[in-house]
This record gives sequence, structure tokens and C-alpha cells, in this order.
Amino acid sequence: MLQHLRLNEFKVFFYRLILAYLFYFIARLLFYFYNIDLLRVDSFSDLMALCYYGIMFDTTAILYVNLLFIVFSFIPMYYNTNKDYQKFVFYLYFVTNLLAYGLNFIDFIYYKYTFARTTSAVWEVLKHETNKKVLLFSFLYDYWHVFILFVLFSGLWVYLYKKVTVKSFKPTKLIAYYGFSIISFLFIALMTIGGIRGGDFKKSTRPINLLDASRHVKKVVHSDIVLNTPFALIRTLFSNSFIKTDYADVNAQVIEKKVQPIKQYHNNPKTKPNVVVFILESYGREYIGALNKEANIPNYKSHAPFLDSLAQHSLIFTNAYANGRQSIHGMSSVLAGIPSFKDAFTSSPYPKQKIESIVSTLKGEGYDTSFFHGAANGSMGFLGFSNILGIDHYYGRTEYNDDSEFDGFWGIWDEPFLQFMKKTLDKKKTPFFASVFTVSSHEPYIIPEKYKNKFKEGGVPIHKCAEYTDYALKRFFDEAKKEAWFSNTIFVLVADHCNQIFYDEFQKPINRYAVPILIYQPNSKYVGVDRDWAQQIDIYPTILDMIGYDKPFRSWGRSLLDKKSSTPFVINSTGTIYQFSRGNYICTFDGQKALGFYDKEDKELKHNLIGERNAEMDAIELNCKAFIQDYMERVVDKKLTTK
Repeated sequence: MLQHLRLNEFKVFFYRLILAYLFYFIARLLFYFYNIDLLRVDSFSDLMALCYYGIMFDTTAILYVNLLFIVFSFIPMYYNTNKDYQKFVFYLYFVTNLLAYGLNFIDFIYYKYTFARTTSAVWEVLKHETNKKVLLFSFLYDYWHVFILFVLFSGLWVYLYKKVTVKSFKPTKLIAYYGFSIISFLFIALMTIGGIRGGDFKKSTRPINLLDASRHVKKVVHSDIVLNTPFALIRTLFSNSFIKTDYADVNAQVIEKKVQPIKQYHNNPKTKPNVVVFILESYGREYIGALNKEANIPNYKSHAPFLDSLAQHSLIFTNAYANGRQSIHGMSSVLAGIPSFKDAFTSSPYPKQKIESIVSTLKGEGYDTSFFHGAANGSMGFLGFSNILGIDHYYGRTEYNDDSEFDGFWGIWDEPFLQFMKKTLDKKKTPFFASVFTVSSHEPYIIPEKYKNKFKEGGVPIHKCAEYTDYALKRFFDEAKKEAWFSNTIFVLVADHCNQIFYDEFQKPINRYAVPILIYQPNSKYVGVDRDWAQQIDIYPTILDMIGYDKPFRSWGRSLLDKKSSTPFVINSTGTIYQFSRGNYICTFDGQKALGFYDKEDKELKHNLIGERNAEMDAIELNCKAFIQDYMERVVDKKLTTK
């Protein structure tokens, strides 16, 4: 009779599920050790506590991934225990589990570039790329040790799975067999639903999501240890993070006062200089010596000698940050003043609308507008967004039309492509606006063969690429300054996001967003060092202020030159938590309430001062809420213009 209760099948089933938990635990430890410099935990017991909290998120991921396995393990059929059926269950179990398990291994490496667990937003990045196979094989070649680890632990998983098997049994008491099977199936289904929701069966509460990982940590970055990559992907697969908010203490008057979404400046006489904006791929502030003179970094070495020299004649911002984490976040932040938080604005359902930007405002002043990107046309979605912004001319790998200078992975090497850009600008009527997004300072961190002895491997592989891109910029400026248009041009240099980190100072969570902002105008008054909070979305209003544009325009950022009408601030997101910095404090905000306040110098977010709340902290939280509410409303309701 006991055999008809399928106790052996239950025992084997739970053994197989426990194996999944075991290998997720191993993957979590490996994830931590691969990224230990970014995720430092104070003690072994703290690490184990984070792993314990991760069980809830592992449960959701494992149950999602194993839904079919659970169904076919318990659905009452006459031949569940026979050899062929168990072989089918074996392949079903490992095809689904190893595909999901492999995602954790990808983040051993990818996390170093995004500083967040991989979400469904990765598909938006990849879908525009034409060289997916090349990138895949490059990843496997460069990080072969990760692939070997995956194979070894997968093999061990298979070995342990086969150690405990279901005993063959042919039921004879069919009423008892089917009756118990149906009851147990319904019970397992109920437990599975509860497990997927995070152990909560109440209708009044929502299933756990990425944000819930932050409930269990003292440092926000440790939420990525608590999470696992399959969970992050599954939970964001069909989600829309662009949802309007309605905070009780935020209204139109608060937004107008705190956010000032419509800007207008009268600080400078009206002029029409050319404007050239360089968006430097992965070029963290860490690599530029001129921006780190006051950082007190032991044994610091710069990897940008040309930018260091240019900085002596420029206005530089030594406390500037990116508003996003990826390349697809950079273009909208810099050119349109639209930041990206959980997901890229350009990958959301809302970019296809009229957008007021540096492009539209300058076009209204009679400027010719161009965008240059040496990758395959359409890469990163830049061509599509250029069309939405109304850019007149797009120049990509197709227009360059010489693949002898193709790097084999991403696009045309920076040096020849910037020379192509310079020659193209030589033919333009002034005034013109041009922006270029470079490509060479990027994984897999290669440089042209002819420069192998000129730019040496530094502390991290990207250092030689940073030096090569710096040299490409020098070559551009050396040639451009010979042209008549050069002396009447504003040049802005900024990075899209950070990349490989060598110095501990930039391992700190806030400094992982630290980018350069440099403004150079030949023979102008704009020279010096600005230490105030600055961000990518400030570039668009700053340019308009510089040229004396006196009409109202929509911008969440502020002119970096205007110290009277608005307060410097920075907003960005880890993908789950907002980070809002203003005045003396950094605020972490989960979308509903402040999680912490930190001194502006505490870039490590080590000492939470929320227990000592004061009026300035309250004002910062209200400012953060007002920004988010206005941002979501304007994006969703398609109000990204002045009117």
C-alpha cells in the first residue's frame, strides 16, 4: 500500500530539487569571489547570512525553471517510474536547469561592467548587434575558466542526480494511487505558487521582486549577492518599469519648485558656435589624471595624457556621474537629458514621441546635426534614436565604407573613424552640431596591431585601450585645429559609463558611476575646476546656456554654469535602488521611501545616517520623489517637450 503513496518518488523529487539549491549556492559563492573587489563583505558569517537570504530568491527561480519538471514528476500516469519516462524527466530537468544555471556564470564576468545582475534589458542591447556569434566566441575564449567551471559543476550535478533513482513500480491499487496522486499534485502546485511568490500566499501582497533583496542588506551592493541571475531575468522579462507615481507629498507646485522641468537662461549673449560632443565608450573618470588630482589615490597613474593636457585649457567637473549603467543609457542622457533607471528609456515603449533635446533646439536655430558611431549601423539602437531626435545625418560603419579598419568585434578603430569624422565636418556649413560615440575602449580590450608596443597593458586590460582612444582624440584635435571652424566650436567630452576598475577609490558604489565631463572652447573664459555635483543630463542645458539660447526648454538637468537658479544634484539607479545626491548627502531610495542617507564624502555608502534625519535629508527625499514623479509622468504621457 505504501508504494501507492509514491513515497519513493517524493524522496527522489526533493533530492533533485535540493541539488538545484546546492548548485545555486555554489554559483553564488563563485559570483562573490569573482567580484570580491566590488562586493566586499566584512566577515564569513555576513556572507553566509546573505546566502541564507538568497534562498528565497533561489526558490522562486528554481521553481519557475522547474515548472515542467514538477508537472511531469507528479502528474498521475501509469508509467511514471519506468526507465524511458525517467530518461525523459532527466533530459527535461537538465535542459531547463543548466540553461538557467549558465546565466549565473555569465554574471561572474558581466557584473564587472554593469554593476548589477543581468536583467531582461540585456536583450535590448543584443538585438541591435549583428555580430552576436563573434561576441559569444570571444567571451568563451577570453573567459575560458568560467566555461570550464560551468562544465565541471554541471558534470558534478549530473553525477549526483544519477546517484539516487526512482524505483520502478507498477501500481495495482489504482484508486489509492490516483487519489493520492491528485491530492499530492494539488498540494505541490499550491506550494509551488507560494514558493514562486516568495513564500507568501496572500492576495494583498505582491510577489517578491529585485527590490526585495535590498531589505536584507546593510550595503545596497550586497543585494546582488542575495539575488541570482535567473531570478533577475525572469522577474523583469515582462515587466514595465515606466509606471506613473503619485506621492502624497508631491504636487505640481512641488515639482515646479524642486525639479524645475522647464528651464530658461539669460546668462550669456546669443551666439551660434559649432558644438561637438564626444561620448567616450566606457571611459571612466578613473583613467584621467587631471580629474583625480585631489582624489589622493596612492601610486596613481593617468592613462590619458592628451585629455590631461586639454583639461588645462578647459572647464572640468571632478564630481560628475553617469545617469545610467550601459551604453544604451548614455545617448538619451547626454543628448536629450533623459536618464535611464531600471530599464533604458530607448528600449521602453515610450521613446517614439516628440522629444525636446539639444538636437531639436539647435536645429530650431539653424544648425546642421550629425551623429557618428563606428559600429554597424543600428548598433545599440543609436540609428533609431537618432531618427527620433531628428538628427539630419547618421554616419556609421556603412558610411565609413572601409572594413580594413574594422576591429573584428565592434566597429571601426577610433583613430581612423575620428579622422573620418573630422573630414566630414570640414565639408559642413556652419553652425553645425555633431556627436560621436567611440567604440575602441571596450571589451575584448584590443588595440590596432601597429600600436602594440606604444600602448602597453596596464593594471587592467582597458588601460591600453584608454590610452589608444586618448591618442585618437589627440590626432583629431591636431588635425581639426588647422580648420577655420575649430576656433568657433564648443567641445564637450563625457563617457557613457564606467568599465574596468583598478583603484579602490572607484570600487566604491557611488564612484562606479564616476565619469569625466570636460568642456573646451578655444580662447574662452570657460577654464577651471568645478567640484559641484554634475551629471550627464546637465550637458544639454549647459550648452544652451553657453550659446545664449533664451527660449524655454524642457530639461531635468541644469546648466553647470548657472549657480543661482538651481541646486547641483545627481540621480541614477543601481537597477533597483535610486541614488539621489544633493548638498551634503547621498540618499538611497527604493521608489517608496528613503533607505539611507550618507555623507556626501561617504561614496562607499558605509555609514547610514538615517537615524539622524534632519531637514536637509527630508528635502532631498522630497526632491527625489518629485523628480521621479515628473519623469514618469512626462515619459508615459508623452510630454517631453516644453508645451
